[in-house]
Formats: sequence, structure tokens, C-alpha cells
Amino acid sequence: MSDATFVEFVLDQLSDGGPVTSRRMFGGYGLYLGTAFFAIIFKGRLYFKTDEKTRLQYEDRGMKPFRPNEKQTLKSYYEVPADVIEDRSELISWAEKAAAVAGSTG
Repeated sequence: MSDATFVEFVLDQLSDGGPVTSRRMFGGYGLYLGTAFFAIIFKGRLYFKTDEKTRLQYEDRGMKPFRPNEKQTLKSYYEVPADVIEDRSELISWAEKAAAVAGSTG
């Protein structure tokens, strides 16, 4: 699945959660809920913005931070588990938390 196709799938999954938009950036896509930049899609993977509280649910599932290249790791964005992406209501719940974190950190 191409990143563009995956973006469309994720946007469809999130469509009941509010006006989520995407923008090409960093060789991938950024996702926004309103003005909150809360997610990254890169190489067929979805990453959500986290903080010290929400990060635990990702780490408990064995998920890793966003690593666009070997020299860079963005520890505030963690990969979303595949089963969460497949479950529309669960994905919306996780996205709302990520957007709240993004909105509070600017």
C-alpha cells in the first residue's frame, strides 16, 4: 500500500472524529485536527504525538518512536499498533489523545 493510499485509509478511519486533514511533509504526511499537528505517516506507518502519560500505552504494546533516519529519532511520536488502526473507534480515541497532546504543546 502506498503512503497516499494509507493516508486515505487513515483519514477515512478518523472521519467520525472530526475534521482531520493531511499535508505532505518530511517525505511523508502530517495529519492535523484543526490546527493541531498530531500525527505523521511515513513509509506506511502511522505515528501519533505522545507525552509522558500517553506514551506508556504505546510502549506497553512494544511500539517504537518515529525514526525518519538512522541519525534521528523523534521520541514524542510513537507508532500506532496495527490493530488500533483497524479499529475505527479505538483509532479515534487514540487520535483524540494525540491531538490533545499536540494542542497543549503547540
